[in-house]
Amino acid sequence: MPAPLDAVTSIHNALRRDMAEIDEAAYKVAKHGGDLSPVLDRLQFHSQILSIHAEGEEDAVFPALEKVAPLVAKAYSLDHDEMDMMTDGLEKIRSAPDELVVARATAALWAQLRIHMYKEDVHLYPILRDRITEAEQAPIVGQMASHTPPEIMPRFVDWVMRLLEQDDRETLTRVWVDLMPEEVFAGVKPLIRDSLVADDWSELTKRIPELG
Repeated sequence: MPAPLDAVTSIHNALRRDMAEIDEAAYKVAKHGGDLSPVLDRLQFHSQILSIHAEGEEDAVFPALEKVAPLVAKAYSLDHDEMDMMTDGLEKIRSAPDELVVARATAALWAQLRIHMYKEDVHLYPILRDRITEAEQAPIVGQMASHTPPEIMPRFVDWVMRLLEQDDRETLTRVWVDLMPEEVFAGVKPLIRDSLVADDWSELTKRIPELG
């Protein structure tokens, strides 16, 4: 069974895949021409989710880590500051988009994101998992989740489920089942179902019978 913090690293995988695809799309437009609008629209939502995720880590994860491993979180906080500046710059680009400028900006953000989240996955989160109990993990993940505005939850569920492989879908869904009040998950369940093709939903219900 997944631990609560496993949901965070699953979301990392969604963010990585999304950013890789956005960067590839921006590169193709810069090289071959085409409509940049879909790239910018997708980038805007990615940046929104990335900011929400970073705020959750700063509010819940970094303070918890500071208690059991002082000074470790500082370097990751500095990475967040750098990514904030990058996403702010991307928002300014939207007002006067240029294909080459967008491609350069997405490449830089993708490189920074890839390195930062890899370090979190192999260093920060293993330390936290090793030094706090699963019971202590649950409120951290809950506090992170509280940063997601309810009005974007439907789009977030669709976004994350489409980007994840089935093992990560199972991990994230199991954590939601465990941590969400039953009435809240009752509203999330149809969002998961609607985001997946029939075969993927069927496979997920086999893995998690509670969904059936």
